Amino acid sequence: MVLFSEDKLKETHRRGRIEVVCGSMFSGKTEELIRRLKRAKFARQRVEIFKPAIDTRYSDNNVVTHEGQAIASTPIDSSASILLFTSEIDVVGIDEAQFFDPGLVDVCNQLANNGIRVIVAGLDMDFRGRPFGPMPALCAIADEVSKVHAICVECGQLASFSHRTVKNDKQVMLGETAEYEPLCRECYNKAVEKDSE
Repeated sequence: MVLFSEDKLKETHRRGRIEVVCGSMFSGKTEELIRRLKRAKFARQRVEIFKPAIDTRYSDNNVVTHEGQAIASTPIDSSASILLFTSEIDVVGIDEAQFFDPGLVDVCNQLANNGIRVIVAGLDMDFRGRPFGPMPALCAIADEVSKVHAICVECGQLASFSHRTVKNDKQVMLGETAEYEPLCRECYNKAVEKDSE
């Protein structure tokens, strides 16, 4: 004789997925990440959030928007560390993904294949307008990509570019409104031309 419990009938298969939120600086990427994670928490899902340890602009431990909205996170130095914290988790959030190593792509794939919803936010391009870190590969493997836009500070159109306003050629340079401004393609090209004069 086989006995069935009601609990077994209610079991559902968890479906993993990768969601990428990308765009320029000041486009609301982190705000959208926090919104999705708060909804998951409200639905009583187990959530863990990660950020690169080098990002200490607003807080050592929290993911924080430019407007001050915050959510607790775990700062890590390497993408492989994420796997150490996710055994009993339903949703993983990752902020500033462009600062992580290329291994982040495999980590996100592994998490999604294990039934975890992965939400990744990051800059898709650096200040030179080139693809940034693991973001292009994450966009390629994602189940869903949301490109968010800032507003061009020069003309008011949608902005996709992060123009660096200070002299510094390093690809990674943490900064805010004193160091970066969002620009549309046309205004960005004009600004880069002016910078090279």
